[in-house]
Amino acid sequence: MKKYIKIITFVVIIILILALNHHFGWSVYLSDEKNLMFLKKTVEENFLWALCVYIVLTIFGCVVLALPGITFAVAAGILFGPFMGIFACLTATTLGAMLAFLVGRFFLKESVKPMLEKNKLLKKLLFSEDGKSDMLVLMITRMVPLFPYNLQNFAYGITDIGFWKYSVLTFVFMLPGVSFFTIGSAGLTAEGDKWKYFLTAGILAVLVTAAGILLQRRFLGNVKEDAEGE
Repeated sequence: MKKYIKIITFVVIIILILALNHHFGWSVYLSDEKNLMFLKKTVEENFLWALCVYIVLTIFGCVVLALPGITFAVAAGILFGPFMGIFACLTATTLGAMLAFLVGRFFLKESVKPMLEKNKLLKKLLFSEDGKSDMLVLMITRMVPLFPYNLQNFAYGITDIGFWKYSVLTFVFMLPGVSFFTIGSAGLTAEGDKWKYFLTAGILAVLVTAAGILLQRRFLGNVKEDAEGE
């Protein structure tokens, strides 16, 4: 009975957030990078305060409102530049991913995990005893968006992957994707040599996408064959 109470509570919270968001229009406001430009002046006057505000808004936007992480990666590049922008976005999105993971583990694991384990492929991917599959799946899904980033964070809470392992690997595997979006957006406001930013971002985008697709085809294909063989 306890697990059903948890999942009902989770659903009620989601419905409440959607209703409030529809009424107040939070997601529309935050999804427009122009509305985050009020921080631009703050960056010059009080960098640390601007960084904290950005991190809080990003966590709220990604976890609560399920806004695309790209919105905040672009904003980070414009607000903080390429290097501090990568740090700010990566820190904020990792913290958001950690929070969503804990929510998924507390509210959903007991009720959803037994249903997923009935599928041989999902069981092989998400609940393998050797602990290797979850790392590779995390790598692939962070590099190639097989399904929405925000849902991934809740979904990993259902798996058996450890919290700290998930957190560290999330930080590492999100670095390439965050980098090319942030560097590319930083080029929009660069005073000179914009082409260097765009070229770097383009090369990173190609490398990340190619690596993700190769991993997806090789690893997921092998796992699917093993699951069907069983």
